[in-house]
Amino acid sequence: MGAAAPPPGRASVARAAVRPGTSGFGSDDEGSFGGGRSVKGKDKSKAAKRRRRTNILTAAAAVVVILLGAGVVGGTYFFDDVDLPPPVSEDQSNVILDSTGAVMAKLGDQNRTVVPEAKINKIVEHAVAAAEDKNYYKHHGIDMKGIVRAAWNNFTGGATQGASTITQQYARHAAELKDISINRKLREAVIARKLESKYNKDQIMGMYLNYIYLGQGRYGIEAAAQGYFGKSVMTPAGQKNAITPYEAAVLAGIIKQPEPSESHQGYDPTVNPTAAKERWEYTMANMLEMGWISKDVYDKRKYPTPKQAGKAKVKSTANKPVGMVMRHVQAELAEMGISEDQFKKGGLTVTTTIDPVVQKAAEEAGSRKSEESPMNGKPATYQAAVIGIDPKTGRVLGYYAGDDPDGLDYGGYLSGDGKKIIGGQSPGSTFKIYTLAAGLKEDISFKTTWDGTKLRPNGTKISNAGADPGAVCKGKIKFCDLETATIKSYNFPFYWIADAIGRDKVIAAARDAGVRHMFTDDGKMVDLKKTDKSTWEKTGYFDNEVAFGQYRVVPLEHAEGVATIVGNGVHHDAHFIKSVTRVDPETGKKTVVGSEKTEGKEVFDPDQMSNLQSVLKEIVRVDDRDLRGGQQSIAKSGTWEFKEGSGDTWFVGGMPQLAATVWVGGAKDKVELKESNGRDMFGAGTPSKIWKKFLDAVIKAKDLQNEDFPKRVETGNPDSPFANGQEPPPPPARDDNDDNEGGDCVLGVIGPDCNQNNNGGNNGGENNGGGDNNGGDNNGGNDGGGDDGGGDDGGGAPENTPETQLPTINPTIQPQN
Repeated sequence: MGAAAPPPGRASVARAAVRPGTSGFGSDDEGSFGGGRSVKGKDKSKAAKRRRRTNILTAAAAVVVILLGAGVVGGTYFFDDVDLPPPVSEDQSNVILDSTGAVMAKLGDQNRTVVPEAKINKIVEHAVAAAEDKNYYKHHGIDMKGIVRAAWNNFTGGATQGASTITQQYARHAAELKDISINRKLREAVIARKLESKYNKDQIMGMYLNYIYLGQGRYGIEAAAQGYFGKSVMTPAGQKNAITPYEAAVLAGIIKQPEPSESHQGYDPTVNPTAAKERWEYTMANMLEMGWISKDVYDKRKYPTPKQAGKAKVKSTANKPVGMVMRHVQAELAEMGISEDQFKKGGLTVTTTIDPVVQKAAEEAGSRKSEESPMNGKPATYQAAVIGIDPKTGRVLGYYAGDDPDGLDYGGYLSGDGKKIIGGQSPGSTFKIYTLAAGLKEDISFKTTWDGTKLRPNGTKISNAGADPGAVCKGKIKFCDLETATIKSYNFPFYWIADAIGRDKVIAAARDAGVRHMFTDDGKMVDLKKTDKSTWEKTGYFDNEVAFGQYRVVPLEHAEGVATIVGNGVHHDAHFIKSVTRVDPETGKKTVVGSEKTEGKEVFDPDQMSNLQSVLKEIVRVDDRDLRGGQQSIAKSGTWEFKEGSGDTWFVGGMPQLAATVWVGGAKDKVELKESNGRDMFGAGTPSKIWKKFLDAVIKAKDLQNEDFPKRVETGNPDSPFANGQEPPPPPARDDNDDNEGGDCVLGVIGPDCNQNNNGGNNGGENNGGGDNNGGDNNGGNDGGGDDGGGDDGGGAPENTPETQLPTINPTIQPQN
């Protein structure tokens, strides 16, 4: 073969294979479909002689027919059934940008950017004509000499040949004429004539330049100019970074044979510089001959140095964590009505919501590969996800869901094709934010009290992760107030809230906040937007344990719900796309074909949210996770059991500028999570450290000014009929003869009773193991145990309690039923 076929999937640019230094149309042109005439021993039999005479006569007749252009090609168009195909809409790459406009990736089957002909620098068009068809602007689309030569060779047993004009090359592509025959050649000629009758030379040149393949996976002249020289062909001549005549000649020379073959290494200047330079000299000489460059420009010619393959400065998401965003981009494009075929066709510019600063902070906080991450040094079986959402718009600003962009999506559990959700994780006590939102909506106050000794209807206890009942709520287990229970993350009030107001209202609150899918214990995924109470309360679906996070959810959807709480009860759909534009290849005008919807919907009362936020602020303080510079923040920790320890651990919340959700669990399969000191991992351990590192890094990098949450408005009825707390015992009788009205704490300063309130409560006292910061033992129970230093539930659900006998969900991923 005189010209190598492009790599698989690439459109072939079939044309005459012209040796460097020849005219391209002379007798020495061997054609792109053969390396010369076939050499055969002459058959001297009478039959062979008759065949040769017949071939000669037939060939002569064909040549006569072809040469009667006015009667055949020019008049009847070689049978009226030869239709003129429409101009081909070339496949392009899709450009993916971050929120700042920087290129993240180019996606699509072909690296092509279609550009309008009117904007292409004329020196590029002239260079291509000089290299491929120097008489392009003089003829009417057909090379008669080439057709005659091809006809003669085909009918006399010689090699099939090409020698096509630029118009014929494009005609062959537009009509998909792939066979090698005289019939194809004649049809090609007819279509070329029709093209020249309908379009002018500039239009045909524009279609051709957007079609041609120029090596290294680059389709079209713009991709080639960017790839080889880092320039655009649309930069006007004379301006900075415009393509020079010398660079244009290099690009034009590649067209002849862009890829190596067995017989020739082609004309890619980075692969075969010697042949490429010879081809460049040939092109430059033709440009001078045709008057497209001056003698002075020609005399001063200097061969330009192209960029080596792989040295382009375009960013790529390949093998980078941010690449996981691409499957969410594809899913949202489908939701916008942009089909898979349209995406493959390319030409889209997708501006994502990803903020490079927030993305970097998420990756450095969550990836085991980051030396700065609390995950660094953890076993390879451990995995984290870090999601940052703007609570004011729903934009996903940072998304770390694993190091392998082609692997499992630990943030959204979205399949590789972006078409379905394949799993989720148990949120543990972080789900209590929705139970509280539902309770506040039913006028339940944080001052209501709840009985932690009350048994379930089936007679089983509600566990608080093994905490001593006598120590729960500082000994007030029978009349524990909801605020303390929230900060300490005791389970019993939440169970009874769901039981009293209806668990469907808890589920509805989660749905309204942004949680769309929830899994039953047997792995069935339930779409909360397409179902209601009649489904949720069926046997085998969701029990009251939903109130403290037994049932698995998608972390990204949970992050959307968390952003609603951080955003004062206004829900925004979490999304990865800001806008989608397409450039009209004819005019170069950009058209918006998709855009984000940032309008929010108030789903929870703002006063009730201020009430909830104020309580969640205390968890940040208790867990010693205050943010950089005193920035206000709210949080909730959560843990769900696995075997004898923890399987899913969470820390969620954020600041007014950014909602942050962190999950740590098993990679692929669940494992028992341990801290580096060997103790069980809880939400207020490693996940909370990741959460703080993530937000602190964003605050520092973006130099964010402090923002406060709204001031607390205490809402609800302290005497709510839903509450089941027992009446507290009367205070001990006071001895009227005792002059010390302060008991054993004189003036509230001196005496043994003065310490009774200073060492308990939320930070290192009872039920507060102290953890990494306070040195406590791993004996804390709900929200105070282990390494958490208070605030975490140590297990979230009724875990580690044999009397509960709830099913343990082993796999991280469950197939959708």
